Amino acid sequence: MEMLAELFTGYWLHMLIAIAAAYLISSVNTSIIVTRIVKHEDIRKLGSGNAGFTNVLRCVGKVPAVITFVGDFFKGVISILIPYILTAGMGSDSYDQQIRTIILYLGGLFAVLGHMFPIYYRFKGGKGVVTTASVMLLTDWRVLVLEVLIFAIFFLLTRTVSKGSLMCAAAYPFVAAALRLLDSMGVLAVLAPIQEPTPMFIACVFVLTFINGAAVIIKHKDNIKRILEGDEKKITSKS
Repeated sequence: MEMLAELFTGYWLHMLIAIAAAYLISSVNTSIIVTRIVKHEDIRKLGSGNAGFTNVLRCVGKVPAVITFVGDFFKGVISILIPYILTAGMGSDSYDQQIRTIILYLGGLFAVLGHMFPIYYRFKGGKGVVTTASVMLLTDWRVLVLEVLIFAIFFLLTRTVSKGSLMCAAAYPFVAAALRLLDSMGVLAVLAPIQEPTPMFIACVFVLTFINGAAVIIKHKDNIKRILEGDEKKITSKS
């Protein structure tokens, strides 16, 4: 509890700036902007209605989809870099770095929430999969490597983006916390971003990534319904 007490008393302004900046930056939705420029339509009224990469790929085209992917990915990057710069003056010991990393996770979480519920577009945005991937990369790259493997396996088996995304979202908190737990045991010391993480830090990582993963799953509620009904679209060679 000492870590949380220090976090909320000594770094509350850092957290507030990280959360606000991440949310406001990520509320800028690339798919909506690109679709309006290319087709003069609202992507939320096309295809599945999702303001994200996959729907842009199906309804608008490959180049707009790539632009959407890059934009959504860099939302997370920028949202992590801002608190990273803000906390640059913190100590280099493991304890201080754990506090710093929690602030980075908070920035990442609100980047995803900003993408999902953008203030500029009546809180109707995308599903946060690509932005979550960028958060994984900057908070613990090992998580992204394992999650990409999970996604690849399920996508190759089902040819359905949503199924791979859902499995990744469900696995996220467990993969993230498990890696940190192994770090605390010295198993992955060579690859550990933080040496000897504390139980409280690992618990914070689990909670924040659980909220992130749960939000992604909730935003996929329509996909889950279509999957259960057998109507979910697949990505084929032709498409």
